Amino acid sequence: MTGARARGVVLHGAAALLLVVGGAWWWSARPRSAADPRLLDWRLTAERLLPDTGEQEAADTMVLAAGADYAKTDDLDGGAFLVSVVCAGPDGSLVRVSLGEGDEDSGRGLHCSGSRTPEVFSVGVGTQLRLRVVVDKIGPVIFRYTLERSSPG
Repeated sequence: MTGARARGVVLHGAAALLLVVGGAWWWSARPRSAADPRLLDWRLTAERLLPDTGEQEAADTMVLAAGADYAKTDDLDGGAFLVSVVCAGPDGSLVRVSLGEGDEDSGRGLHCSGSRTPEVFSVGVGTQLRLRVVVDKIGPVIFRYTLERSSPG
């Protein structure tokens, strides 16, 4: 083998090695999904227990971390409403749901694991509904709520 040919083989071999090492580095350095794989199952559970209907004024499904304190305000025309809530999460997870302003309404505890059924509150609303959700020490949890006008009856 001539000197020029040997240098070509070495150069091509080094380029191939560099390509393999670079590809391996790129694959190992790719961003990883930090999402908890259980979240999809919990989301599907919450949406199955409290499905969307055409009667809703508002609805939302959210992921809340352990210790989260979340507040949502919906602007409404006023009247009587049904607020339905459900959560899904790891064993022992719990949220406290309240509909009042500040700390005057201690709310109601809602278990996010085990046997779950939606809790339904009947409320009279002026122009706004304030929903506050506080997650206990165990999380994350999926929290879902729906709001629909009460039928006269």
